[in-house]
Amino acid sequence: MPLLTPPGPHNEDAQPSRWHARLALGLKRTSRGSRVASAERFGPLHLQKPFYPEGPDLAHLYLLHPPGGMVSGDLLEIEARLEADTAALITTPGAGRVYRARPDRTLQHQHVRLEAGPGASVEWLPLETILYPDARTRLDLDVELAPGAHFIGWEVTSLGLPVQGEGFGRGELQQRLQISREGRLLLREQLLIDGTCAEVMMSKAGLQGQPVSGLMVAGPMTAEQAEPLLEPLRECCERDDLLAGVSLSGEFLLIRTLGRCSERTRLCLEQCWGLIRPALIGRAACAPRIWAT
Repeated sequence: MPLLTPPGPHNEDAQPSRWHARLALGLKRTSRGSRVASAERFGPLHLQKPFYPEGPDLAHLYLLHPPGGMVSGDLLEIEARLEADTAALITTPGAGRVYRARPDRTLQHQHVRLEAGPGASVEWLPLETILYPDARTRLDLDVELAPGAHFIGWEVTSLGLPVQGEGFGRGELQQRLQISREGRLLLREQLLIDGTCAEVMMSKAGLQGQPVSGLMVAGPMTAEQAEPLLEPLRECCERDDLLAGVSLSGEFLLIRTLGRCSERTRLCLEQCWGLIRPALIGRAACAPRIWAT
């Protein structure tokens, strides 16, 4: 597994410490199914060996970040390129953490890029991201789909430490999800929170005072494919007693949730995944074993 060359010169005396980590994966369809053909890394990002609980055609990939969280100046870059007719489910063995920013408020940035070739499917299903009080964070997810490719992904974000009664304080968050096909934008979701945005945190049109938000996106699908799923998905969300909505935006099914518990939010999205996955990629839900540990 080769190491990537670190980006550009680094002068410790000229700026605060920064830790750049990058993992770039390439998946290829072979006679043995969907296989990791390349895995290049720099810094503390690793890939555990692929697992195949659903058979050789779909790889379960666990991403490991040994530091366990981001501090000021950290940049994590994750890339996965799937060639034609490959399939992968990408997840993490634990919650991601973004710790309190230094007094200089240097950004903590994670950028995920997923590219699916013709007929490929990619699922991005990490465990929740916990933003500690006063973190200053940017979370980007860019997905590029070829014709005939499909994507299912979720993001569960906890602002502050609600179990301990700690809010987000003067924390800042820029969160963006963008999906394109052949260079044409299909969907963009964006959330911006900073220390002056109390109305976003508390208003009915914002987070309604709930510290945990969840977003699940699945598609592309036609209205005819999505219609039979809407009511079962709404019933699923109601059973979990979350503030939730289910809608179709263009070619993508969206599930949005607000609550106070990241685990309950993720479990709700997992149940929704169990309804969506067979309809979109023709496979029953098969939860990674790491979720149960």
